[in-house]
Amino acid sequence: MIILMIKVKQAIIVEGKYDKIKLSSILDAIIIVTNGFHIFKDKEKMALIKYYAEKIGIIILTDADRAGFQIRNYIKGCIQKGDVYNVYTPDIYGKEKRKTKVSAEGKLGVEGIDKSLLLKAFEKAGILTTQNDNDDKCENKITKYDFYELGLSGSPESSIKRKTLQKYLNLPDLLSSSSLLEVLNIMMTKESLENTLIELFGE
Repeated sequence: MIILMIKVKQAIIVEGKYDKIKLSSILDAIIIVTNGFHIFKDKEKMALIKYYAEKIGIIILTDADRAGFQIRNYIKGCIQKGDVYNVYTPDIYGKEKRKTKVSAEGKLGVEGIDKSLLLKAFEKAGILTTQNDNDDKCENKITKYDFYELGLSGSPESSIKRKTLQKYLNLPDLLSSSSLLEVLNIMMTKESLENTLIELFGE
């Protein structure tokens, strides 16, 4: 399969140099490496990320494990001005070719994800779609109240229901309820969410 380079105007934030190498083979973009948890102490790099967030926007693409979500949430918390987009890779279990053993949680990092799946993750986040597409979706936005009405929050079974939906949509298991709401509003309308839930749960 031949994948052409796609231009992305936002700066992309990844954890490691191998993640950057993988993305550089399919995307034409500014790519910044956090060097894992080192970003917590790297004030200079954090200042650069803040600059890009304000000027052109940033895309956070960290691994789907707990460490990746820690780094993602730290960066999101540091950005006071500008645009932040979240791209999530699906939970895929396995081992990267260059490593001798699997990670602590057994999940593939960004570097181990197939290129076509990475592009799909960007599409789900609305990065590779037109502005008009996103404008149309805003007219039928999913709200927190919709989540409650659809059984995705407010009951003991809500967590299981969300996890089932996340798995069905190839989204990481560790998404919080608010993050899932954010992602769904990019991926689909309220009506398409309702149809998906009927397909999954027959409700």
